[in-house]
Amino acid sequence: MKSHSFILLSYQLSPLLMKTKLTRKEAQQSIDEFFRRKDFTAEECRKIKRLAMKFNIKLGSYRKFFCKECLSKLEGKIRINKIYKAVECKNCSYKNKFK
Repeated sequence: MKSHSFILLSYQLSPLLMKTKLTRKEAQQSIDEFFRRKDFTAEECRKIKRLAMKFNIKLGSYRKFFCKECLSKLEGKIRINKIYKAVECKNCSYKNKFK
């Protein structure tokens, strides 16, 4: 009798335990919400970047908010040239260049 009740209970809970699939619009909304925040870690940035790659969403101007090398929030020395703007990362000292 115990096994039958366990099986019934597991069938009732299975939709609750399953992962929900994200649509492309929901992914875009979560990316927009993420970059509205002021503080984020490199790990969170990596997850958002992978989410964008999964749904083929272009990050566009959001790419200027994080370092290309270590994915931390981009802060540091800024140098402006005629062609591009270079920002040196505080954490890894990588020079990020933007046109």
